[in-house]
Amino acid sequence: MAERRMFAKTIIDSDAFLDMPMSAQALYFHLSMRADDDGFINNPRRIQRMIGANDDDLKILIAKSFVILFESGVVVIKHWKIHNYIQSDRYKPTVYREEKELLSEKNNKAYSLDTECIQDGYNLDTQVRLGKDSIGKDNSVGEKRKRFTPPTLEEVQAYVKERKSTVDPQRFFEYYETGGWKDSKGQSVKNWKQKLITWEKKETSPEKKGAFNKYPQPEVDYAELEKKIYAN
Repeated sequence: MAERRMFAKTIIDSDAFLDMPMSAQALYFHLSMRADDDGFINNPRRIQRMIGANDDDLKILIAKSFVILFESGVVVIKHWKIHNYIQSDRYKPTVYREEKELLSEKNNKAYSLDTECIQDGYNLDTQVRLGKDSIGKDNSVGEKRKRFTPPTLEEVQAYVKERKSTVDPQRFFEYYETGGWKDSKGQSVKNWKQKLITWEKKETSPEKKGAFNKYPQPEVDYAELEKKIYAN
């Protein structure tokens, strides 16, 4: 992995960047310095605590689209490829391939989510409430929402096939379709592809695989059980 990182003046000299509190700007620089060669960071909270920044600083970076937060907790620097060009002999691909698959690259080389979503990891609402070091006079930062369109079963099947995933597309689709496309916490789904990746990780985790094998499952004679029920 390359050790040197660069920053484009077109980004860090913009009004949008300079209007942020100094603590948010510092967090951005520290995240960028510790990102892998594709701009991904897996420990943003640790870096935040290490430099004395707070949750509001990271929320500002997310709300102003300087970083993109994934459901896994990983973040990526949105303008990474504008800042940095890494020679092929020094480049090491990111290990966060699932997250990278959710990104597209704009003409200006900035990252963009294929399906834009609110970052669930920090439970940001349409407006993020900030501390005293807010941007301008207002105490909130607005986020643009793109209306979620539920996928069809065929779209889920195609994505599962594309990923060569072990997820049962019918089961996944019916689970969210019958639940009105809300997750287990009752929150509306913003990005079904991220949900499918999370589902996939849970199904393939060692804990999940062994969860039902820890205890012997009793054999049930359903015919006998039915007789007992009707006898009562």
